[in-house]
Amino acid sequence: MAYHQRPTSSYQPCDSFFVESYDNFPAPRMDAKEHARLIARERQYAIAEELSKVASDEFRDDILSHMLDMDFATVPDVESIDIQTEIQWFMRPYLLDFLIEAHTAFQLLPATLFLTINLLDRYCARRVVYKRHYQLVGCAALLIAAKYGDKKDRVPTIKELKSMCCSLYDDDMFIQMEWHVLQTIGWTVGHPTPDTFLQMAVMDTPYDPEVEHLALYILEISLFHREFVSKRSADLARAALALSRCILNRPLPRQTDWASQYDSLTLVSLSQYLHQPSQVLSRKYSSAHYSRVSKLLEQFLARQASIASYSPPSPPSEVPVESKPYNGEMGLATPQKNHHASAMPNGYLTPPITPENEEYVKVGANACPPSPTPPPSAQFVGSHGYQQGPTSYGQPQQFQQQQPQIGFHAGYQ
Repeated sequence: MAYHQRPTSSYQPCDSFFVESYDNFPAPRMDAKEHARLIARERQYAIAEELSKVASDEFRDDILSHMLDMDFATVPDVESIDIQTEIQWFMRPYLLDFLIEAHTAFQLLPATLFLTINLLDRYCARRVVYKRHYQLVGCAALLIAAKYGDKKDRVPTIKELKSMCCSLYDDDMFIQMEWHVLQTIGWTVGHPTPDTFLQMAVMDTPYDPEVEHLALYILEISLFHREFVSKRSADLARAALALSRCILNRPLPRQTDWASQYDSLTLVSLSQYLHQPSQVLSRKYSSAHYSRVSKLLEQFLARQASIASYSPPSPPSEVPVESKPYNGEMGLATPQKNHHASAMPNGYLTPPITPENEEYVKVGANACPPSPTPPPSAQFVGSHGYQQGPTSYGQPQQFQQQQPQIGFHAGYQ
């Protein structure tokens, strides 16, 4: 393998100064036995994966039942944490931001972070923790969780943790605190984390990275709040998955699925803490590796806020206005009938009243019979009849004065 700079005459320009080339060294040919051994190994891996899937399907109910029992046995007691004398709940976000940054820097598995917080809360529920040792307990929990379920080459060393704590603690303090945490929890490290239940909930559905990453984001937001410390991991996982599907407008699972049996109160509680997440957590999930779900959540919350703040314009209340007789000017008011109507040779006379005059009645051969005229002493009352009272020529007095005025409201133009 040789490293050299590509000549610009025969190659396209490259951003790097050094590229790999196999021109002088041809690719080595694999021996027939080695090739057969490699094929046999890959075949064994495929068979083992298929058998593992069959076994997991067969024992899924037993595995789920065992995980639920472990979840109940290893849940922290939030009321015991309340009686701590020095550490307070407002200190928790600062420690969790530190642990999330350390977890991201070492590229640990998601289950390691949830197990770290579980070990931290279980220790704080049983031991009195001083303020100056709060970060040390968090580092010891991270070290134990990484050793328990993560890859060996990614487990942080005490030297690295000491450097991240700015040499605030000695090497022996990390070792002593690690042993003390294990002794306090009775060496029961295993705990079914919410991401484990999340994987079981989406096992039979097509892979949707946005839904899974948003559910993880919601679950990590719940780590910051006291309300969810004593919640079961299974309840949190199912509620976070249902909430992420609602936000992303994805179809919900069938009613017979285990994932559909979520707690609606837990879902509502999770939705109330989505507005102001940690800046460290928001920056973590704004990367392409996590499908930029923090940006998607911000856009969704912005749309919801705009919908909630919008109010349709209400029409102005109608104020009764005294009508005035029509004076010939064009406007929005309904024009009134003139007192002296012109004769029409063919057609109908203008309702509602026809004056008693022969020149209005006998106009042409095809004229219609006149409409009945009320007695002189009748007064018009609505649409039900007439009432005795003074009248004017052509129209009743009340009809002239109380003719409603019709206009256009701005909201209906």
